[in-house]
Amino acid sequence: MTKTRRLIFGSVVVASMIFGGVISAAIFTNANPLNVSAAATAASPAPSPFKSNEATAHEAGESAAQETAENNGTFRPGGPGGPGGGPSNETAAHEATESAARESAEKT
Repeated sequence: MTKTRRLIFGSVVVASMIFGGVISAAIFTNANPLNVSAAATAASPAPSPFKSNEATAHEAGESAAQETAENNGTFRPGGPGGPGGGPSNETAAHEATESAARESAEKT
């Protein structure tokens, strides 16, 4: 195939892709059966920000770092693992039943 034929063939392919994209965009913008704009405006309300517990009994049992994390919104209840936290399941019985891929997924 000569260089000229490749250039013409490539130009035809690119032109047909652009033409197809323009036609598709025109069809979907004019005849949208799902009314996406109505669904976007009826979205659920934004979640309220985390409020720290400022009760005296609660404040007595926390460190300054935890209070700072509560105030700036970075505190994760339950520890680093999030809600529930708790110790990891690294017992020998558990480890014997899982694959290497599962073990590496638990590490991340």
